[in-house]
Amino acid sequence: MDLERRRFLRGAAGAVTAAAAAVAAPVNEAAAFGPREPKTLPPKAVGMLYDSTLCIGCKACVSACKQANGMPAEQPASLAAWNEGTWDAAEDISGKTLNVIRVYQNGTMAEKDREQDGYAFVKRHCLHCVDPSCISVCPVSAMRKDPVTGIVTHNPDACIGCRYCVYGCPFNVPQYQFDEPFGQISKCQFCNHLQAEGKLPACCDVCPTGASLFGLVEDLQAEAERRLAAQPGTLYEFPRGKLGGGRPGHEAPIGHYQPHLYGEKEAGGTQVRYLTGVPHEKLGLPELPDHSYAAVSEGMQHTLYKGMIAPLALFGGLVFLARRSSKTYRDEGPAHIDEEDSSS
Repeated sequence: MDLERRRFLRGAAGAVTAAAAAVAAPVNEAAAFGPREPKTLPPKAVGMLYDSTLCIGCKACVSACKQANGMPAEQPASLAAWNEGTWDAAEDISGKTLNVIRVYQNGTMAEKDREQDGYAFVKRHCLHCVDPSCISVCPVSAMRKDPVTGIVTHNPDACIGCRYCVYGCPFNVPQYQFDEPFGQISKCQFCNHLQAEGKLPACCDVCPTGASLFGLVEDLQAEAERRLAAQPGTLYEFPRGKLGGGRPGHEAPIGHYQPHLYGEKEAGGTQVRYLTGVPHEKLGLPELPDHSYAAVSEGMQHTLYKGMIAPLALFGGLVFLARRSSKTYRDEGPAHIDEEDSSS
């Protein structure tokens, strides 16, 4: 009986492969297997420009984020003895930490924002994608994108804890509270509760240098392009808090930037964009294609399931296999064992 089951499973795998090939062949020939139309930014989408060359690693943004969102302190066991429980020293985002500052270090670390013998800071939290994978994979619409601001939020009352968003995010942002009996998904929601009151996201509000700058995405894009166009060393008036918000800025020399504004195109674009002096990959920002993964996966699904092509092809293959196996069983009997099965 075990041999018969193995033979059936081998055949089933072959049937699945054959069905997939039958569907894929005409699809590829028709070039209809491409992504769906990418989603675009809402006209009034808000975002953040993070300038790593302005960041001093003070972690005021981390502390403010904790307070604004009611998140508990997090102290990894490896660091608890060092700080004797007096400092919140999260190493990365987690179910208890929505925002962290990480540091790049190389060689002597003699100069800030240099790849060789230098160091640099980088802020890690949700980038609020233009076409988010977390929303695409969520089966219950617990992940949502505001149609006006573009902010990606999570509704814990709708969430079923499947954690598809954790696996689907190319930036590894949504985190699950594994140490809680009724754990939930945690992610930066850009302090949408504060924005509803006319306030700034907490991290942008407290940043002393303007490294985290809030504003409309299109305005932040223009600000980033101005900085990239300026000669390194040129004195520049850096705004703080909100771009155009009237808060006094500060004057400082323009840094040596990487020529690419990270987040402008990555994974279909994000509403949080990065200016850095060190190559993005060195700071833990992944190299991603310009297209959205959600657009590609949904395009494939829509093609395969249009008119129920894939399920019908698979069902037909399994029916054929079952009929053939039934005929073999009647003709040869249950005791028949072919040479392949004998050798196994």
